[in-house]
Amino acid sequence: MPEPVDAVEMQAALLRLRRTSGLPVVFGGLLSDARHARIAELNGAQTSALRGLVISAGSGLGGKAIALSRPCAVTDYAFSRHISHEYDAAVAAEGLRSVVAVPVVVRRAVRGVLYGALRTPVTLGDRTFDAVVAAARDVEQSLAVRDEVRQLLVAGRAQVTDPDAAPGAWEDVREAHRELRALVPRVVDPALRDELLEVCGRLASAAGPKVPAAREVRLAPREVDVVACVAAGATNAAAAQRLGLRPETVKGYLRSAMRKLGAHTRLEAVVAARRAGLLP
Repeated sequence: MPEPVDAVEMQAALLRLRRTSGLPVVFGGLLSDARHARIAELNGAQTSALRGLVISAGSGLGGKAIALSRPCAVTDYAFSRHISHEYDAAVAAEGLRSVVAVPVVVRRAVRGVLYGALRTPVTLGDRTFDAVVAAARDVEQSLAVRDEVRQLLVAGRAQVTDPDAAPGAWEDVREAHRELRALVPRVVDPALRDELLEVCGRLASAAGPKVPAAREVRLAPREVDVVACVAAGATNAAAAQRLGLRPETVKGYLRSAMRKLGAHTRLEAVVAARRAGLLP
């Protein structure tokens, strides 16, 4: 079953789509299994006819998009000869005529379907069609990030539990920490972001208690991200690419972090950050 946090991505994409495209009705849902999607998110609907509708692969316009794993459109839904008509009653109740359905595909697996619709039988222009496709791509990227976050959270928790379970385990801990921190800015859901940061903190302290210092060191989140990349041997340019920042911005964060850590070199900054319990 789709998780509630995944549905948030569909809601946000539909809201953006309606604002940017001018489509009066947009809706969609995620797959509950390999062949069925449930319409759970609607924006602009005047009735509840579509809400909760279960779309089977191959049935109707959305089912065709799911089965073919590509966008499909009709100019006048009720009279189209290119789709089956199991859902005509719900579509007619909402007064929809011109409809486009785009599958949400993550790593070659269909995860949902997103629709845009008009209440008049006109051919959708390329600009509108492209807007619906772009909205589906937004959902795909968000779900891919969530998948990666979940995998890294599992790995991170395992490393926290037993960081010495295998040879080179500390490098695995440090790599998991870097990857999790790099994902934090891309996560919209605050609960999931807090969970990521909590695991990052546990990974950072997995080596043991921090070394007492004359004063507690506090780095901004991006400063920690940059120092973590430096600890992996990344150049400013490589760190910028990994974190989605400009090299000049990375340089600024690193300079600020070094000042706070009392470090004069990149290596000193990494050592000081580990002593302060900011890095594993």
